[in-house]
Amino acid sequence: MARRGGPRDSPVARQILLLQVLVVVVLVVSAVALAAVDARRDVRAESRDQALAVAESLADSPTVRTAVVGADPSRTLQPYAEEVRADTDTDFVVVMALDRTRYTHPDPDRIGERFIGDLGTAPEGRPFTQEYAGTLGPSVRAVVPVEDAGRVVALVSVGITLDRIQQQLLDDLPSIGLAALGALVVGLVGAWLISRRLRRQTHGMGEREITRMYEYYRAVLHAVREGLVLLDEAGRVQLVNDEARRLLGLPDDVVGRRFDDLGLPPAMVEAARGRVAESDHLYVLRDQVLVISSAPAYWGGAEVGAVVTVRDRTELQSVTGELDLVRGLTASLRAQNHEAANRLHTVVGLIELGRHEEAVDFATEELAVAQALADEVVGAVEEPALAALLLGKTAQAAEQGVELRLTGSVGAEVAVPSRELVTVVGNLIDNALDAVAESERRQVRLRLEDRGAGLLVEVDDSGPGVPPQDAERVLERGWSTKAVEGRGLGLALVGQVARRHGGRVEVDSSDLGGARFTVTLGPPS
Repeated sequence: MARRGGPRDSPVARQILLLQVLVVVVLVVSAVALAAVDARRDVRAESRDQALAVAESLADSPTVRTAVVGADPSRTLQPYAEEVRADTDTDFVVVMALDRTRYTHPDPDRIGERFIGDLGTAPEGRPFTQEYAGTLGPSVRAVVPVEDAGRVVALVSVGITLDRIQQQLLDDLPSIGLAALGALVVGLVGAWLISRRLRRQTHGMGEREITRMYEYYRAVLHAVREGLVLLDEAGRVQLVNDEARRLLGLPDDVVGRRFDDLGLPPAMVEAARGRVAESDHLYVLRDQVLVISSAPAYWGGAEVGAVVTVRDRTELQSVTGELDLVRGLTASLRAQNHEAANRLHTVVGLIELGRHEEAVDFATEELAVAQALADEVVGAVEEPALAALLLGKTAQAAEQGVELRLTGSVGAEVAVPSRELVTVVGNLIDNALDAVAESERRQVRLRLEDRGAGLLVEVDDSGPGVPPQDAERVLERGWSTKAVEGRGLGLALVGQVARRHGGRVEVDSSDLGGARFTVTLGPPS
């Protein structure tokens, strides 16, 4: 989605890789610096402790105690001090008098000269350590008193030059460097692996591309008038717009939940999660007729989920139902017109044959049958739209060879609107006519009972009936038109009207051998 003609953004994965490399390098360099400082401090502390330990050992040595009170201390102490210096790997061991006169020194020419540096608390009988630049250069030294009978008779100073300490630190640096190099390699490899995974997940897009995609997609998603739901490969909702929330009645926390855990019709869920595209399937959900389309979603040739679109067809379905009713009535009138023409030709033929009395009898009989049917329907049903519907359905049933019987009555004032009354009765009769289409005994019975505040509609047929295991599913909200043959969207619309008026639909076995559908519209009287 980069702007045409403009520079392409640097991929987010590359930017994060560079940032991670920079962070890793800074951390490793900082760690090496801290390790070097810490090693320097440790080496100095160890050198100070070493010098103090050697000095205390010498001060406690009987050889030193005896020699310092003798006539010529240097003769005994100089070789002894040099031996100790070599064995302990120190730079100088100096035994001195209280007035700082040296008895020993690594440079024999300096014996007898005064000791350079602070003595601190050593003359008072307490050891003392310091860093000082003496004749051998800067050093870490310790000064310890030599006591005889509880009094200080001499002093011992042991030191390690800073050059030696620095050399020890340099000897430790290769191990520190190897550890730092290992940490750097591990960090860089980890950053590369993270960048590689991030590149796959972001498809190599830059941050502005991702931002624009998110902003545009959010704007388009909530601007379209169709409901839109995006599912991942596991069937979890990843994206949903406001229209889909409204039409499907989805909760606020729907993102991340499985589509089949949202209480939606099973057929709708199967269509949404199918591996093939499904177009314009009708489902009834609560008081709405919805058109559902779904298709698998692909990226880079791999399936990443599914896209589900939802459209509201409630009003259109109502108009379509009325159109279907008009078409049915037109077909019935056409059939009646055809039958009337045949009868008229029969009457004319009888007259031409000179059989006037038979012609009169035939015409009178046909008029009586037609009038009796009209009188029966009009006498039982005073509601005009329903009466017209029943006249047409009776003619349609007669044309299909089905016996349609009407019992009960309905007044002119019905609590249910004509449109919804026609929807209920028309769909139930059509359902029954479809059910008996292949039966040997084709019978349909309609019973109407006006209950004042409500209406009872009962339709029996002599068809194969509804299996007990499908009795509830056939009226399940949103049951697909393909779920049970001949009993699909029409029955779902009947159930929708019944629920809207506080009624119910019951499915049972009929004494005619088929199914019985009982619809209660409005509360019972």
